[in-house]
Amino acid sequence: MTTPPAGVRTLLRLEGLAVLIAALLAYAQLGAGWGAFALLFLLPDLSLLGFLAGPRVGAAAYNAAHSYLGPVALLAAAALGEWPVALAVGLIWCAHIGFDRLLGFGLHGTSGFGATHLGRIGRADPW
Repeated sequence: MTTPPAGVRTLLRLEGLAVLIAALLAYAQLGAGWGAFALLFLLPDLSLLGFLAGPRVGAAAYNAAHSYLGPVALLAAAALGEWPVALAVGLIWCAHIGFDRLLGFGLHGTSGFGATHLGRIGRADPW
């Protein structure tokens, strides 16, 4: 994956911050418990286990759990069906993705864990 220009990386990180703040404010208005938020916040990171099966499976699993498609679909279904638990889970999921983007963790390519759409993460390969 090619690294985007610094200005684009900054913009994507700021978008992550905006999503994180919006999700936190909406979650606070929902009145759901913060204990549930803490328990579920890191749940999408279980998708990292996919990398144990190789970079292609790992990237697919991680990207599925760290794309906004899933949580936005869940939020839409929750709003239409008036399902407050699904709404809370969707907001937590969005907050997690926003937090990851803020920290510079992007979607992964199949060339290895360190290659993301926001640039390289982790230590450089010494070989």
